[in-house]
Amino acid sequence: MSSESLSSWLRLTLSSGIGGETQRKLLAAFGLPEAIFSAGLSALRGVIGDKACKLLLDTNNETAVATAVQWPNGNDQFIVTLGDPEYPQSLLEIADPPILLYVRGRPELLNCPVLSIVGSRSPTPQGVLNAERFAAAFSEAGLVIASGMALGIDAAAHRGALLAGGDTIAFVGTGIDRVYPARNRDLALEIGSKGCMVSEFPIGTPVSAANFPRRNRLIAGISRGVLVIEAAVESGSLITARLAGEQGRDVFAIPGSIHSPQSRGCHQLIKQGAKLVETAQDVLEELSWRFQPITAEARNVEGDGIHDVLLPLMGFEPCGLDELASRSGLATDLLSVALLHLELDGRIASLPGGRYQRIEPS
Repeated sequence: MSSESLSSWLRLTLSSGIGGETQRKLLAAFGLPEAIFSAGLSALRGVIGDKACKLLLDTNNETAVATAVQWPNGNDQFIVTLGDPEYPQSLLEIADPPILLYVRGRPELLNCPVLSIVGSRSPTPQGVLNAERFAAAFSEAGLVIASGMALGIDAAAHRGALLAGGDTIAFVGTGIDRVYPARNRDLALEIGSKGCMVSEFPIGTPVSAANFPRRNRLIAGISRGVLVIEAAVESGSLITARLAGEQGRDVFAIPGSIHSPQSRGCHQLIKQGAKLVETAQDVLEELSWRFQPITAEARNVEGDGIHDVLLPLMGFEPCGLDELASRSGLATDLLSVALLHLELDGRIASLPGGRYQRIEPS
């Protein structure tokens, strides 16, 4: 796309007071943004009325446009518009698709099969472990993991996907040039280099509570389904789940203790019809997903050889990851992937406290 064409897209989306619905009306009526700004005043008024027409033509957003048009000049930085073939086709199915997206990383992931994982910002240790392991399992099956890069379950889901050598997309509620929360800076950098960071908000947009529900509709919309792992009754994750249901996506929830506040949101979803999840296979079967596993070379695991080494080292007594790393001399990230495979194969079981136990074949 030429800089002139991109500038027209940016001028349209950065016009103060002109929301997505009005922008889509104009695009439907005139086609490309250049045609919108070349249309006569009378033609514009006929589509959006006097007030919106005045806002569109009188807004001085030259500085914002000049700043944004430079974004694609950076390494692995892109602007994907509604008219681009790279635009995520799943977002075209939602009621209010964004007109353009600011992207850092690999835009091709936006059109891959996606499963979203969301949940509490203050999860239990077991919730964090569940998010990491489920994300790793889905990544192993060939799904891209999407979330919102918030503290807690979101961050754990991104980490689980990366740990398994999989792909992940982070939708953020600020400008793409900002990192929120700051504690996730290293994670954001890793996602930007290995996966994909996405924002529909203009460059420089600060943190605003109103932006996160809008961000959540994209997390729901891009996915085949949304898995909620721990959520209080007032959690923003329930907004994502509701939007997913409204958009025709599957909604899944992991149950927990009846005494835990972090489980009540998931229990509420299950009562409302969300699918109860105990294993990753529950989700994959519901999605009718045929496994497309990441190759052993891609994740640095040499077939079943590592399994033959680990099982005798484990014995049949519970042991932790650090203890197993000490016994085997293997890196913990490699161990985590191998243990995930063993668990999915039913050869070990995960226990509270991050421990594992070998299961004797029946």
